[in-house]
Amino acid sequence: MRRFAAAAVLVAFGATVAFAGPIEDRQAIMKGVAAATKTATGIAKGETPFDAAKAKEIAAVYENAAAKMPTLFPDDSKTGNDTTAAPKIWEDKAGFAAEFAKLGTDAKALAATTDTASFAAAFKTLTGECGTCHGTYRIKKG
Repeated sequence: MRRFAAAAVLVAFGATVAFAGPIEDRQAIMKGVAAATKTATGIAKGETPFDAAKAKEIAAVYENAAAKMPTLFPDDSKTGNDTTAAPKIWEDKAGFAAEFAKLGTDAKALAATTDTASFAAAFKTLTGECGTCHGTYRIKKG
């Protein structure tokens, strides 16, 4: 639990740990997004009480991903390390970057929420963007 808390703080403040390469970096960022999504889902469903500071912390994880992910797909990172990056990323770099720009905008809206209802609505929009990007730019495993 302490490791997750430390990692969340680092991600929230925009810090990243340098891993072995861009694939590992983007996988680490997406693991942080997955953890934030799990927490946010509880808030959106009303299972966890809304907390404005927590909403901002969650939004910061998405904003960090939106800012950094488009830069982590150099041509030499198309394969390896169990990447699920689809070839479409390199075929449509502008579209890929635009998806992350939209995610950043959606994350800012999430940060501005003031109660469970507004959080749930903003989170639904944000996760819809996640699904759109994953549907186009990610290879499904299994």
